[in-house]
Amino acid sequence: MHVRDAMSTVVLTIGPTHTLRQAARLMSARHVGAAVVLDPDTCGLGILTERDVLNSVALGQSPDTEIAGTHTTTDVVFASPAWTLEEAADAMAHGGFRHLIVMDGNEPTGIVSVRDIIRCWAPVRRAAAQQLAAQQLAV
Repeated sequence: MHVRDAMSTVVLTIGPTHTLRQAARLMSARHVGAAVVLDPDTCGLGILTERDVLNSVALGQSPDTEIAGTHTTTDVVFASPAWTLEEAADAMAHGGFRHLIVMDGNEPTGIVSVRDIIRCWAPVRRAAAQQLAAQQLAV
């Protein structure tokens, strides 16, 4: 399976001046755990995740005054839709993050998360385990 098979095509894009509360509301409304942060001044893409919002609140910072740009990860690893899920999982494990922005050319076309990968792998693994069990019973 490939990233294109697992990724969410709902890409929430926000600006760096959105407050964390605004970002959280938008992520919640769209049922996504990350937002692509597009900074028109730098022409760069970053990512703001639910964990970034949680960490800010845990530090006692106000989600009404803290802005996304302050909490955005800009050193982003981008995935290609053609990557295998193994490649995406390896990148996440190596980098210690749970979301990858999927780029097709210069445009973000999706986001793939650990949850997306597990959702795709679980039925395949379950079927393999059932097949193995059936083979063992037949012996």
